[in-house]
Amino acid sequence: MITRTTNQTMARAAQQNLQASMSRMSKLQEQVSSSSAISRPSDDPAATANALKVRAEIRANTQYTSNINDAEGWLSVSDTALSNTTDILNRVKDLTISAANGSTSPESRKAIAAELTGLKSDLLREANTTYLGRTVFAGTSDAGAAFTSVNGSYTYTGDGVPTARRLDGGTPMQVDTNGAAVFGTGDASVFRLVDDLVAGLESGKDVSSFLGKIDAAANTVLVEHTGLGVRHSATLKAKDALLDQSVSLESRRSGIEDLDTAKVILDMKLQEVAYQAALSVTARALQPTLMDFLR
Repeated sequence: MITRTTNQTMARAAQQNLQASMSRMSKLQEQVSSSSAISRPSDDPAATANALKVRAEIRANTQYTSNINDAEGWLSVSDTALSNTTDILNRVKDLTISAANGSTSPESRKAIAAELTGLKSDLLREANTTYLGRTVFAGTSDAGAAFTSVNGSYTYTGDGVPTARRLDGGTPMQVDTNGAAVFGTGDASVFRLVDDLVAGLESGKDVSSFLGKIDAAANTVLVEHTGLGVRHSATLKAKDALLDQSVSLESRRSGIEDLDTAKVILDMKLQEVAYQAALSVTARALQPTLMDFLR
């Protein structure tokens, strides 16, 4: 079948070609202004799906980073408190050794007892250390203090439930330390130990028997401090891993969503030239009118 090419057919074809050229140029202009390869899902459904997955991973990475920063705060504060506790117990031991010397005068023993009372207060302060309003030795308890002292009776208010932060997709990391394990509870607490030591000094008793108990208390603190150090080291490694992952994820996101701006601008300029050329050619091709055929 022979078809006839009329002016209307030519005009319609020219119009379609010009509209297609204008659409391509408009899309390039939109990409240049947004600097994004995907303005809407229909631009590239597969890339859109990949971009959504990467962005979900980036959000998770951001949350893990926030968790790690919080965990670092808990662990750093706990580390300082345990270091201070060890220093206090070392001082308690030094004073006990001095007091155990048979040549120590009653006045010296009294002065040592006074200093030991102050050191016990320091121990209580360290045991009730807080971070962002939470006690670091009381688990998830919100009592406000891990240990309370009433008439020489020491009560641990912690609930035994560890405070944890999820640093990655694996097992949550414990960021606190069990105060009962570090300082003991009730009559078996380090606070009661210092009280008994002071009472022995004030009554003139031989206090050398307390040295073994002080060493045991200091060793307990050291064991818990070591465990905290292991967790702190793991947290720092997780932080480094997340930093590397963050760079990798941003690179993946950029590869999917971002444009090579210079290339897109060049493509847009070429498309503009092609559009102008198409306009010129169309104008020349469609010059004849009805009047031309009526002459």
